[in-house]
Amino acid sequence: MRKDPNESPDPGASDHGASPDYGKVSSPYDSPTERFPTATPVSGSGGRALPHTDDELDFGDAHGAGLPTEQIPAYRDSGSRESDQPTEVLGRPSTGSDATTGTSAVGAAGDGDVKIGRGTLDLGLLALRLAVGGTALVHGLQKLTGIWNGPGLDGFEDMLANAGFQQAKLLAILGAVGEVAGGALLILGLVTPLAAASVLAVMINAWAFRQTAEPGLEYFAPAGTEYETLLGVCAGVIILTGPGRISLDGRRGWATRPFIGSFVALILGVAAGVCTWIFLNGANPLI
Repeated sequence: MRKDPNESPDPGASDHGASPDYGKVSSPYDSPTERFPTATPVSGSGGRALPHTDDELDFGDAHGAGLPTEQIPAYRDSGSRESDQPTEVLGRPSTGSDATTGTSAVGAAGDGDVKIGRGTLDLGLLALRLAVGGTALVHGLQKLTGIWNGPGLDGFEDMLANAGFQQAKLLAILGAVGEVAGGALLILGLVTPLAAASVLAVMINAWAFRQTAEPGLEYFAPAGTEYETLLGVCAGVIILTGPGRISLDGRRGWATRPFIGSFVALILGVAAGVCTWIFLNGANPLI
């Protein structure tokens, strides 16, 4: 049945006074192109509104330089074998305070080396060298020049001849020069293993000479071998430990970490002293 256009669409419309809004239902499809309200521009953005689309962002455009956007930092790939780990410890750069305090940071993974300070070791080795070298030097000058009431070269030669040494004159020169040169080089810390080996060889013969002067084993001064034993042992210790860094040999490896070379120098010093006594004197010092 055809509906009369003049007929009221809703019988209840007359009851509401035929309101114009009567019968309307709000729907999002009524305004499909509705613009959202523009946000208030952020201070410092040059009066521009907040971007809402990718085109408005436009990082490569100079007009988008003032937009309130933040660039997220990218994580770098270390490229190492530990790159698959979820976390990575970055090394702290060394500062000037670390250098002044003498502390050393542990090296990177794989180095495995930790620097350790030497403390007062070098100072102690310097004192030992000065004591042994100075004593050998002044005793050598007594024999070589006669200074400080020394016997002089001639008196030293007679002393060796009376003790039963052959080639007394040659031995007097070698012994006096060996003490002077060895003592001076020990003080300077120059070619220290050879210098200490020279003093050690002289002290071995001085120990045997003192021992044969008295029957039996004598140790305590003045008749014993106390002085010769102490100097000889200290000379051997210097060969084994090296002169330390406070010396002219301080930059050499064997000055702080002696090994095979110093052990060879010790053997040469002992062999020189023992062979000199055996082949040029021959007496048994232990009787």
